[in-house]
Amino acid sequence: MKIRFETTVKCPWLSVKNKFDRELFLQLAPPWVGMTLERFDGCSPGNEVHLMLNSFGLKQKWVSVITAENLKETEWSFIDEGRTIPWPMKSWKHIHQVLSVDEHTTLIIDDITFDCGNSILNSLLRPFLWSSFSIRPSRYKKFFEGK
Repeated sequence: MKIRFETTVKCPWLSVKNKFDRELFLQLAPPWVGMTLERFDGCSPGNEVHLMLNSFGLKQKWVSVITAENLKETEWSFIDEGRTIPWPMKSWKHIHQVLSVDEHTTLIIDDITFDCGNSILNSLLRPFLWSSFSIRPSRYKKFFEGK
């Protein structure tokens, strides 16, 4: 199942790329999910992100590995894939794209694919994941534009 969000921010794309760090990651966390960031290596291949999630009293570990990175003249992307992911998910792939629109404007894309191995579980989990990522556009704007 897929979820996709696009956000335009008034900030040069290279500045956005350079601020994809631990601080931004923490700003993007949804407030209704108890989350502890245990490890954040960065956004290059082989880097890992380790989380402890506490949702509805259920603690679960989440480990994602950066599996690819692509840097071009006016765009940057990287992929994180879940290695240890919360139940009921069986797979997780998140493509992050940072694209130059013009000299002062950047498009940030969160393109997520997940699967629970069951269409009913996918349908039940999708609204929760959608709501968790739907806060990103306003958080990106606040982080990169100070709004």
